Amino acid sequence: MRHVWLEAPLPRDRCAAAAGADGLLGSFDCRVWQRGPYGGVGEFVRRLVLDQGQSPLVVRHQVELICAVRDLRPTMPWAAEAVAALDAADVQIRFHPARRTRCLAYGIAEFVAAWSEGLRSPAAVVLDRVDQADATTVELVDTLLRRVDPSRLRLYVGGASLPAALKEAVAECSRPLTTGPPRPATEHVTALHDPTAVHDPTAVHDPTAHHGPTAHHDPAWHDERADELAATGEWSWQLGAIPYHRERGTRPATDGVEALRTALGLALHSGFYEHAVRLAGRGLPLVTPAGDTRNWWAFTTMLATALTALDRPAEALALYDHARQVTDEPRIHLSAAYSTAMLHARHLPSPDRDLTVARTWLDRALTLAGQLDDPRERTVTTVFHRQGLALLDSRAGDHPAALRTVEDGIAKLAETLAPGERPQDRARLVHNRAQLHLALGDPARALADLDTVIAQDPQNAEYYVDRATLHRATGRPDDAIADYDTAIRLGPHLPEAYYNRAETHTDLGRPEAALADLDRTLRIDPGHLDALVNRAGLYLDDGELDLAERDAHAGLGRSPGQPHLLCVLGLVESERGRLPEAEALLTRAVEHAPDLPTAWANRATIRFERGDTPGAIADLDRAIALDPDPVALYNRGLAHRGLGNRAAAAEDFTRALAADPGPDLELRAELLRELASCTSPAPGSPLPAPGPSPSDPPCR
Repeated sequence: MRHVWLEAPLPRDRCAAAAGADGLLGSFDCRVWQRGPYGGVGEFVRRLVLDQGQSPLVVRHQVELICAVRDLRPTMPWAAEAVAALDAADVQIRFHPARRTRCLAYGIAEFVAAWSEGLRSPAAVVLDRVDQADATTVELVDTLLRRVDPSRLRLYVGGASLPAALKEAVAECSRPLTTGPPRPATEHVTALHDPTAVHDPTAVHDPTAHHGPTAHHDPAWHDERADELAATGEWSWQLGAIPYHRERGTRPATDGVEALRTALGLALHSGFYEHAVRLAGRGLPLVTPAGDTRNWWAFTTMLATALTALDRPAEALALYDHARQVTDEPRIHLSAAYSTAMLHARHLPSPDRDLTVARTWLDRALTLAGQLDDPRERTVTTVFHRQGLALLDSRAGDHPAALRTVEDGIAKLAETLAPGERPQDRARLVHNRAQLHLALGDPARALADLDTVIAQDPQNAEYYVDRATLHRATGRPDDAIADYDTAIRLGPHLPEAYYNRAETHTDLGRPEAALADLDRTLRIDPGHLDALVNRAGLYLDDGELDLAERDAHAGLGRSPGQPHLLCVLGLVESERGRLPEAEALLTRAVEHAPDLPTAWANRATIRFERGDTPGAIADLDRAIALDPDPVALYNRGLAHRGLGNRAAAAEDFTRALAADPGPDLELRAELLRELASCTSPAPGSPLPAPGPSPSDPPCR
């Protein structure tokens, strides 16, 4: 059984085609100008949550549910941690990475899948008009198609056309359902503006067609619809239907602008950047820098922030350049100068970054900050803009100068702000200091700072990931896992937290737990190359050659020539007895990464097995020059012994023991045995025969 793709010009034809589905739960309109991001799908999820109440399943996914479907917040007063995380996300200084919506989609899909697995009988749901949905909705539908078992919950996904971002998931996970012959074009127009929707206060019409024929040209009608929706108090209407109607009401230049600006702020601070760009694009034509400076700059700077988050920094830079040309407002020039500096320092593509240009703009911003009238505002603004100088000094390698700047800022904030005031701002500076302590080789002070940071801002998942990484680096893996657990819960579902926790489990000898976390990482981010590399290695260690090969090919499809994956494929071929093919793959690995010792060591193993002992020794020479690993030294000793060079073999075994094989008692015992055999041979005993010995296979 598969999910279903419904494609037809008319919504009623699509819904009619799905009407006979077993256990149909309803049809949900996914248009962005209804409930904004997660529209339609969010309504379906909200219905599931309301039906279950405070169930363990809802509690387990509370953060992602509330972050994506904020209308749930009043119905979940018990979800204190999720609400706190949401409140923290609204703080002006914090913007989510664009990939966060992918994490939310993963968590919500896990929730829906788990819910559907508990159904007594199969169910179905229609998610319609995805061709007019926000990117967040399309992303979530894509994840649901891949994750939800259609034998438990069958998804009928529909639209007048198939969004490009859904093509792969629809092709892999669904089948098309014929909806009958096309209707006449006149009927198509009528359907887009269905007059039966007049009596539905939540009805919204396609904004892309609002200049064409419509049953609702009356601006007063749009005012009425917006008022009714605002009276519900539901958060999601503010992102979709309310700004849509206000823009078309009797006061677009005032009420329309304010509604669009409100929606833009909500979208930006929620990490819904595609919708933020859409909203700013609607708002900017309604204002001018001369006539409404306040709102014009709000739309401009929030649009630039969204574009930067979407990895479109050149467009953001153009907005700041334009702002400087059309206004002399000092505060706008101050903000534009600092933002321009940061674009040059960290966001533009590497060839276009220019730290000298960044410093010039930063100096300009600091000059303007020093001219602010209010002494308190002047101090605080200067402190935060000087953090940009610390960044530039750190990038240039002058970590002590950067540290002095950060510590000076921390001291000035302590003098200027009241105790407990702006804790997230203070935490950000202490976090900067922790990074500099780490760069200066002082992990103890870095850890103390991260403890302070988390105490001041306990809902920021990023800080737990940083502290966990430090715990792991300093030999506290259990503490690292605890922090990764918290980051995953607050994040929610950060792929790097799952990935790093997998590496920690590997360090602790827990391959099954590591494999489970890598699976999660790749369900959230299928293109996570390092996770593919590590999972392929774990499959190889476990003898799952087909799975190792699958992951290696998937990774090489994204990064041709990735040396670790070429090594995996080479070792897979070796295990299957295809040694020439294995050596060819490992030769490609060393060509792509001549500084990778494992590539040389692995090719040495294959050459040793093929009887090319001199070639194996040459490869091990390269590997050991890069990393004098005890296993590589042991293998080279075996190769030297195979050629009868007992002195060279004894030297390698001695070096391997001196390099400390660690807890590998078997390797230590083998080294001692081999060293003894090389230094004290029995009188008249023959030397080992040249070539590989079946009883002494080289280590990998």
